[in-house]
Amino acid sequence: MSRPRALVVEDSPEFMLLCRHLLEKEGFDVVVATDGRGAVQQAQQERPELAILDLGLPDVDGIEVCRQIRQFTDAYIVMVTGRTDELDKIVGLSVGADDYVTKPFSPRELAARIQAMRRRPRTPATAAGTPPREFGPLRIDPDVREVTLDGEVLELTKIEFGILDLLSSAPRRTFTRGQLLEDVWGDNWYGDDHIIDVHVGNLRKKLGESASAPRHIRTLRGVGYRFEP
Repeated sequence: MSRPRALVVEDSPEFMLLCRHLLEKEGFDVVVATDGRGAVQQAQQERPELAILDLGLPDVDGIEVCRQIRQFTDAYIVMVTGRTDELDKIVGLSVGADDYVTKPFSPRELAARIQAMRRRPRTPATAAGTPPREFGPLRIDPDVREVTLDGEVLELTKIEFGILDLLSSAPRRTFTRGQLLEDVWGDNWYGDDHIIDVHVGNLRKKLGESASAPRHIRTLRGVGYRFEP
């Protein structure tokens, strides 16, 4: 039985070796790239199940690499950054990253995050024959996993779609962060549950709304979120 492949994109030899050793212990065959162009080529050729992607690369930055990779692969992507700026994390998640870690990171923590991601289905199952939901100009089609607003298809990440799908399945019902994590990420999520807030913020922007002026996604402070039809 062939081993799954992982791609490590890192220009620091120290972190490259750390990630490579960790992933090999987790059962992966590892391929590496030290710059953005090489990363996209390796991802196209090797079709990895998982990519560890450094944000600060010498040519094309990690955000652009993530965006390009997402056009042709459904691999799990963990972004690595040496900066603590929350904006980096928000942008990374908005272009399709599944998770992020900040250098210096604990190999044990990264391993736990990878294990948790792999335990949840990459493409969540949806009940066959679920009719589209329409809320004015917003249309959500669970069967084809497509969302349109005013007739225009919205480019949502899988996580953003999962959040919107769950919230809109029960309008006016309040879902806690824990419930959203369990449904969208799976019950093996390892990390800060406030990652939900980042994805909801990205989703709101694509829906043309904000926390201060919500149209469909309302925040219940200290509780969670609900969908307003």
